[in-house]
Amino acid sequence: MSRKIAGRHDEPLRSDDLRKCHMVLDTICRDFGIEPGSEEADRIAAITIELYQQGVRDVSQLKHIVDAARGLELK
Repeated sequence: MSRKIAGRHDEPLRSDDLRKCHMVLDTICRDFGIEPGSEEADRIAAITIELYQQGVRDVSQLKHIVDAARGLELK
């Protein structure tokens, strides 16, 4: 029988994890005038969660990488 080792990516997000991801989403939406709940906001949320699950935990670094992934650059 084969045993699969679960990584952080497979673990559910906890409330603190969600708080950090939500903070990034709110900041990006506010800074770029993106309507919360829009398709664009949903894409930002998906990118944010994916990167967080891959190990990017620092909020400012996460925001910077999400901006870069979307082709945005905050001044």
